[in-house]
Amino acid sequence: MSRLTALEAAIQAYLDTMYDGDLARFDQVFHPTAQLHGWREGKAICWPLAQYRELTAGRPSAKASGAQREEAILSLDLASDRSAIAKVRVRMGKMVFVDYLIFALLDGRWQITAKQFEPDA
Repeated sequence: MSRLTALEAAIQAYLDTMYDGDLARFDQVFHPTAQLHGWREGKAICWPLAQYRELTAGRPSAKASGAQREEAILSLDLASDRSAIAKVRVRMGKMVFVDYLIFALLDGRWQITAKQFEPDA
């Protein structure tokens, strides 16, 4: 499998996780040291991965709520053999977000090491 194909599969796994809330897949998609930055209620936030995982575990998934999937890969940049950036749009419940995902190729697989999210206007 090419690096690009493997990266696209990792992005799809992220989108699947955001839709169905599968925590086993969540643990595969995100590197344990990942941090998340973004905006909630107009305030900048920074969460360690454990806090975001807890939030994900504690809310009903979009799939469980019967919501339709709404997602797109907006851009993809392979910075090197081991680093990449993806920009995606994804619906989370009633809100749509634009996420910037920083990937690193670690232990033979692409994992998210950082996420910046912004509500889509």
